[in-house]
Amino acid sequence: MNLIYTTATTNEELIQILSLQQMNLKSAVSSDEMEKEGFVTVHHTLDVLTRMNNACPHIIAKDGDNVVGYALSMTDDFKDEISVLRPMFTELENVNIQNFITMGQICVAKTHRKMGIFRGLYSAMKIASYPKYDAIITEVDATNSRSLGAHYAVGFEKICTYSSLGQDWELISLKTN
Repeated sequence: MNLIYTTATTNEELIQILSLQQMNLKSAVSSDEMEKEGFVTVHHTLDVLTRMNNACPHIIAKDGDNVVGYALSMTDDFKDEISVLRPMFTELENVNIQNFITMGQICVAKTHRKMGIFRGLYSAMKIASYPKYDAIITEVDATNSRSLGAHYAVGFEKICTYSSLGQDWELISLKTN
């Protein structure tokens, strides 16, 4: 395995992110897999993903030429672009956290799980974000226990839990320094 962590720079890498995303959407995985492996909630278009990357490059894990993991970077300029994330940004207005970048979604290919890639993606994101940003903020579906456990294991701390669109979300933060 020839694993590297870098930022997304090509259209092909963005297309591979979308392919990996499609395979791991909540609607594409079984209930058993959701519980054991987790899932992703948001579906991005290539246009939005490209514009997000231009504003703040996404972090990717590559095995050779293949994207096997990603952590999407999202500035608050995109808060109105993805409807399911609007409530998160509204919630963030009520907390006292300044100077943050939002991690819009993280995913590791099934073939590369349990190899430390999740931790590696966040490590690379912290390095890429500091000192410009003091924290990385994200939210996790409260029923996604696999993802929550992984986030807390790398150092995220709970800000709050809130309800939106008929489900509970945990808003969490990771210091970059």
